[in-house]
Amino acid sequence: MTPADLSRTVLHAVRRAVADGALDAPVPESVSVERPRPGGCGDYATNVALRLAGPAHQPPRAVAEALRDRIAGQPGIASIEITGPGFLNITLHSRAQQELVDRVRQQGAAYGHSGQLAGVAVRFEAGEELRARVWADVLGRLLRSQGAETGHGEVERLHVVPAPDQTQDPAADATRWALLSAAAHDRPRTGPHLLVQHESNPLFTVRYAHARSRALSRNAGRLGIITEPAAEQATVDAPALTGAIGDHPAVLASAARLRAPDRLARHLEATADALLSFQHTVLPLGDEKPSAAHRSRLALAEAAGTVLAGGLSLLGISAPDYL
Repeated sequence: MTPADLSRTVLHAVRRAVADGALDAPVPESVSVERPRPGGCGDYATNVALRLAGPAHQPPRAVAEALRDRIAGQPGIASIEITGPGFLNITLHSRAQQELVDRVRQQGAAYGHSGQLAGVAVRFEAGEELRARVWADVLGRLLRSQGAETGHGEVERLHVVPAPDQTQDPAADATRWALLSAAAHDRPRTGPHLLVQHESNPLFTVRYAHARSRALSRNAGRLGIITEPAAEQATVDAPALTGAIGDHPAVLASAARLRAPDRLARHLEATADALLSFQHTVLPLGDEKPSAAHRSRLALAEAAGTVLAGGLSLLGISAPDYL
């Protein structure tokens, strides 16, 4: 279950509570879920009860209890706990991680793509400045990944920096990353530092993490460790990496909706950091025998690699298997 799936589950519970008469409040257009803050618990938390308490003229905890009863038992939900003034802390079922990995495996580079903007036609002028043209190119990719129809013309002539299916060179990748990773109101930091192969270079870190995921797969194959889609997998204790993979669809949707490709770039950095911290646990060490736990860790690392490759492709940046 991804954060987007969980958000829809909570929103459905709100609608049912209103329809049942348990809440007398307008149904919000969307419900946000995030990682629990200090003092919280579970996999995700939402403050929707606090938002609805005022309009419903009820204490936040009473609203939370009404929603908890309607969320509990839904597919993928293991337990729900109310903390603080009325936060709902949600723990996902133990199979949620395997279902997430299986979804990434099935969808491949299209993981996170959706039809949320289907039927929406978007046209925009790219302008003559290089950054504006690169942003228009990537915004077109992001909007189409969410089902929107984009205007052509301006986007079609964006060939200053090669597209991902063309021959890439390090300078082209560095240029695109510099122009896209800074927020619209920030000045891009271009320069030779983006060509340095060091962890201080975020572009190198993202592409290196992708290459490491591919290397793990190759090395696992030599050891006879192969992930099988239908095989039962153990739950891996890797909340940062699992969360980054699960958050990918919501990040793509917000980057497209808000026309902010820098959101995707920052998410790729977070995913890469989580994978590089996790990679050392994937394969057996010394005389350790391959086990189901190694297969599960490998599957999670491969899913992260898929997220990195898909995200870099949307940014128009190459994702080499060797680096």
